[in-house]
Amino acid sequence: MTGPADHFSTIPAAVSLRGLTKRFGDRIAVGGLDLTVRAGELYALLGPNGAGKTTTLRMVAGLLPADEGTIEVFGIDARRDPIAAKRITAWLPDEPMLYDKLDPLEYLEFVAGLWSVAPEIAEERAVALLHTLGLWEHRFERCESFSRGMKQKVALAGALIHDPNLLMLDEPLTGLDAAIARQVKDLLMERVRAGAAIVLTTHILDVAERLADRIGIIHDGRLIAEGTLAELRQLAGQNHSTLEDVFLELTGQGPAGQGPAAQPTAIDA
Repeated sequence: MTGPADHFSTIPAAVSLRGLTKRFGDRIAVGGLDLTVRAGELYALLGPNGAGKTTTLRMVAGLLPADEGTIEVFGIDARRDPIAAKRITAWLPDEPMLYDKLDPLEYLEFVAGLWSVAPEIAEERAVALLHTLGLWEHRFERCESFSRGMKQKVALAGALIHDPNLLMLDEPLTGLDAAIARQVKDLLMERVRAGAAIVLTTHILDVAERLADRIGIIHDGRLIAEGTLAELRQLAGQNHSTLEDVFLELTGQGPAGQGPAAQPTAIDA
């Protein structure tokens, strides 16, 4: 019989971080982080504010230089060959930047051009993404008139227009109403089923609980626990608790208040 660890060990790594470190002055934002995300996996990276989640994703995306350690994206050394890694990666921050004077079709055409996507392929993908995200009827309206949720969806379409193998999302559902959030979640699961890897951060823990294949909990720039929800429950000694209860316990914010584990704990390393 094989368990979750056996299953995931056969899946190739989409992201492999070893000893990843980032300092801001005297403060260590990320300290010697080891982390692996597999292809065809939705991985939720959770942690308190200031834990190092966004800093980690920005380093993987090539937007922030690492001080130490290695970053591999589908076998590409992202520190040695950042352009090759970026070609198969998409990064969506929690406050996406759009060109407000463009309409969605113009914006997607512009982004596709940056990625050197052939015009006919870009048009086909843009039409499909706008339909999927419920933006088709707004395709000729300027983005400046859109709500936050609509802008978030346009930005997500832009992140997907070059068909990335790795998609990293920082708080993708914050501020979205239920209907829009459902559209976004459905699209993300479709990408995972197609073999892409998705790493997301979120403070909406029930989203991670329902969508993530595995969950990593980061605290003070280091990974303190990792595994499926069932494995994290076992680690926290709360076999029937919600992810919120487990998260608070493992980060030292629960009733026991013992603080995070002294050493990183990877259940299915």
